[in-house]
Amino acid sequence: MKKIFIKDIKERDSVTGPFLVSRKEVGVSKTGKAYLNLKLMDSTGEIDARVWDDAEEIAKGFNKNDVVSIKGFGVAYQSSVQLNVSAVKALAEGSYSLRDFLPSSERSHASLEAELDSILSSMKDPNLKALMESIFADKEIREKFLIAPAAKAMHHSYLGGLAEHVFSICALADKVSSHYGASVNRDLLVSGAMLHDIGKVYELTYERAFDYSDEGRLIGHITMGVELIDRKIASLADFPRELGILLKHMVLSHHGQLEFGSPKRPKTIEAIILSYLDDLDAKVNTVRALLSGKPDGSNWTPYQRLFERYIYTGSVPTHESTEATATRTDGKAPEPDDNGRGTMSLFK
Repeated sequence: MKKIFIKDIKERDSVTGPFLVSRKEVGVSKTGKAYLNLKLMDSTGEIDARVWDDAEEIAKGFNKNDVVSIKGFGVAYQSSVQLNVSAVKALAEGSYSLRDFLPSSERSHASLEAELDSILSSMKDPNLKALMESIFADKEIREKFLIAPAAKAMHHSYLGGLAEHVFSICALADKVSSHYGASVNRDLLVSGAMLHDIGKVYELTYERAFDYSDEGRLIGHITMGVELIDRKIASLADFPRELGILLKHMVLSHHGQLEFGSPKRPKTIEAIILSYLDDLDAKVNTVRALLSGKPDGSNWTPYQRLFERYIYTGSVPTHESTEATATRTDGKAPEPDDNGRGTMSLFK
């Protein structure tokens, strides 16, 4: 049973235990000595690791995507912690549970499946409902959709992440379509939300470490999604051709800009809304992950290349905490909030 997790590893910690090898590369140091550059992962995250001594011999004993037992210690490197590893041993199949090594949604499979069926049952348009039910009645697609991550890295990069991302956008789509009324086709918007990343069930591999399939690298999830939709539409009698075009346009354009990988830019109101909701949900999920991993003693994350800025992680003063600060007369600092953090002002 796994006892030490990556999220808990600190500088100078002695680390012995099992991890999944998600990267294995042989490098050569400035002195000409071979070393191993590894990335290890478990359900709480990833950590870089190096094997400096006997690297070539140790490398023979395991492969990428193996679960291995390692012995090492934590060292500080470029504002983070990595492992210096002295021993690596591959573990036998069946001696571990992969759930310990892959990040997973906190929601149960049954909860995700129930939400999927609830969204499908909410649809009123008979053609879109028939198409959506046809797609998610496919046992392989349904199971992969409920298990797949939404990305290899960045946002929702955990088992069940794709479904979480899609359901979040569907909830936003409901609110937006209600707000704007008849100018937005609610069922078309929700269908686009459900299917915009459906190609990722085949683009990504997630039986071991998250990676891309050969088909995913060569074709990509947008094209794969449109092909899937075309196949399912062909199996339905008299599906309106124009409706199919509008739906596929949403999938083709959901990245918003050509430079972000969209073959087309969004040109309908539903496609425009979807592209913004997709971007919003991905970015909010990324920030929430940064907030949950807040470094001790700092109100700021390391520099985030995605946002081209640092992200503030301090707490926001509440009405209650502001009142307590104003009325306190004993000179003591205010009590920490529910997250264990005292409040502070950005403007001091």
